[in-house]
Amino acid sequence: MKRAILLASACFFALQAHATTYYVIVAGLGGELDYEQRFTSAAKDLDRIFQSSGPTAHVVTLKGAQATAAQFRDAMSSVAREAKAEDDFVLILIGHGSFDGVEYKFNLIGPDVTAGEIAALCGRIPSRRQLIVDTTSASGGAVSALEKSGRAVIAATKSGTEKNATVFVRYWIEALQDPSVDTDKSDSVSAMEAFRYTTQKTAAFYDAEKRLATEHAVFNDVGHGEAVRESGNGEGSLLSSFTLLRLGASQTAANDPAKLALLARKEELEQKIDILKYQKAAMDPADYKKQLTDALVELAQVQGKLDE
Repeated sequence: MKRAILLASACFFALQAHATTYYVIVAGLGGELDYEQRFTSAAKDLDRIFQSSGPTAHVVTLKGAQATAAQFRDAMSSVAREAKAEDDFVLILIGHGSFDGVEYKFNLIGPDVTAGEIAALCGRIPSRRQLIVDTTSASGGAVSALEKSGRAVIAATKSGTEKNATVFVRYWIEALQDPSVDTDKSDSVSAMEAFRYTTQKTAAFYDAEKRLATEHAVFNDVGHGEAVRESGNGEGSLLSSFTLLRLGASQTAANDPAKLALLARKEELEQKIDILKYQKAAMDPADYKKQLTDALVELAQVQGKLDE
């Protein structure tokens, strides 16, 4: 009986240990209007989703003029002061990245930050379980610098040489709003469930557009070695046990028919913008500019309704 009580207590405290999650979301420099709008929109969506998941979610979101290296460091330092070892920590980077063959940089307003700097900032956060989701171009070049025991790293590209803008974050957001992602019916979405959904959707996007895929997402959650695309040989255990989102209030909005229609239209517009950029070289400049502007204006209107 005493052993059973001890076991029950251990289980209770284990549940309590991961009840609080700190999220830091950063939408970096877009460089062009459509990218600025897309990155800001993605950050807003993630902020809304995580904020609505309950009182145990602590969310800090940097976008637009806030997305500077100084503000990023301040946000990370704040989490480092507040978080406890038993709290989970999630960092999501949205935008453009660069890799010169040696060093990865996340593009921000003003000075960029390197993967080494990001790793150091994460290292000061006491959370024993951490997740970094780098959705940027060239993000595969950051994995080796970011990996650490107890920290899972997801990158939208398999290497630093995949430098085209990615669509990964679009489907990562979709994964957090689709109840079917919860394949084990745990009323939560694990990082692995979100990763599998997102990689499948990303591959389907390139197939549908009959385009050569320029991004191949990878992960590392053992803290050393090469990043992989599938679980096995120890890889995938941390991602599978890492609760990214607890379902509940956030699903209410996703199950609202009006919201679903807006989300669907948003995806259509984002895909239209992607196709336009792909076809730009073969289009009349005036026609390209008009179609792009019209799509961006409508996308902003749809996002405004989602934010209401």
